[in-house]
Formats: sequence, C-alpha cells, structure tokens
Amino acid sequence: MEADELLVLVAGGDQKAFEELYGLVSGPVFGLVRRVVRDPAQTEEVAQEVLLELWRSAARFDPGRGSALSWILTLAHRRAVDRVRSARAATEREQREGRRAHHPAFDQVAEEVEAGLEREWVRRCLDRLTALQRQSVTLAYYDGYTYREVAERLSLPLGTVKTRMRDGLTRLRECLGGAA
Repeated sequence: MEADELLVLVAGGDQKAFEELYGLVSGPVFGLVRRVVRDPAQTEEVAQEVLLELWRSAARFDPGRGSALSWILTLAHRRAVDRVRSARAATEREQREGRRAHHPAFDQVAEEVEAGLEREWVRRCLDRLTALQRQSVTLAYYDGYTYREVAERLSLPLGTVKTRMRDGLTRLRECLGGAA
C-alpha cells in the first residue's frame, strides 16, 4: 500500500496501517531529522516525537494538498528546526547567565552617559572637517568602504581620497586629543 492510503487508514485509528506506514517513513524521517539536528540522541528523540505526532494528527492530512510523504517530512522538518532553535536559545540563555555571573556589577547609567558624551565629541570633531574630508571619512569608517571603494563612489582618483583621509584623520586626532 502507498503512504497516502495508509495515512488515511491511520487517521481512522488502524494500528496495522500505522505499523506499515512506520516502516515506510521512519527511515526518511530519521534521515531528515539527522541532517537538521545532527546530534544522534536528539535525532532519535525528535524522530520518535514526529512519528507519535503522525499517529495523533493523521486526520489533519489533506491528500488534495500533496503527498503523505511530503506532509510527514514537513512535520519532521518543522519539529527538527524547533528543536535546534530551542537548543540554541537555551545555550544563549546559559551563556548570558554565565557572563552575568562572572562580571562585576557596573554603573550602566554612567557608562551610557559617557558613551553619549564620546559620540557627541566625535560628532563635533567631524563637523570641524571639510565637507570632502568628512564625506571620505564617513564612507570609510562608518559605512565600511575601502579607500578604493570610496574613490569609486565619489568618482575621484584613489590618491585624492587617500590624501583627504589622511588630512581628515589628522584633524580628527588633534580634535579628539582634547577629549582624552
């Protein structure tokens, strides 16, 4: 019998049909879950959950929307992705807690104020540059372009951009030297 026919019988509570369907789909389900989850123990657990869900929710299968195998593998993929996301979230929570536990407490308000003052100082120093210097420095340091890319974006020779950058950075260093 085909998986589509078996799944319809499983929806009616036919245990023999489920055994046969299990034999047909357990390998593909396990293989798909293994590719997503990667951990052998987790793979077995997720595959078992999928097959149990298959027994419980077989009545939701709609043959008009696709094949039984596709539907089953979609269930498996979703469950595997959920497991990976859940594991990743748990790891991230543990790491955050670990970092929090090992770092001394700090005055967050004072650090935010200090960072704000530093940003304002940099803005003031950038405003003291010529428009051409500011444009070159901004493209390179804030937008992440290379000198060559800055030259291309501004339709200027590379040497001109390098000169602007050097002069602009010198002026910034002099200006920011007063901030230290």
